[in-house]
Amino acid sequence: MKIFITDQQKAELERLHDSSRDKRVCDRIKAILLASEGWSSAMIAQALRLHQTTVDHHISEFLNKGKLKPENGGSDSKLSAEQTAFLISHLSDNLFYHTRDI
Repeated sequence: MKIFITDQQKAELERLHDSSRDKRVCDRIKAILLASEGWSSAMIAQALRLHQTTVDHHISEFLNKGKLKPENGGSDSKLSAEQTAFLISHLSDNLFYHTRDI
């Protein structure tokens, strides 16, 4: 599966790959870069030790949404931005090092 990315996109992907600590993001980037070099999905899957449908999914999500990071779920914050800032400030000012200090 040959995909086309610009030289600028390629350079940015390589920079992100070098700076990322998340192996999943690195695998997505490698799949995209290899696809841009003309590798088939099957070849990429074998090289990265991923399932071929996973590789196809990664490439499709990048092309359609620009997505590189996996969604791990999580939830929307129940706090407002102001409440979050206050909580962070409070916890920073009142850090307990031992449970006996609470």
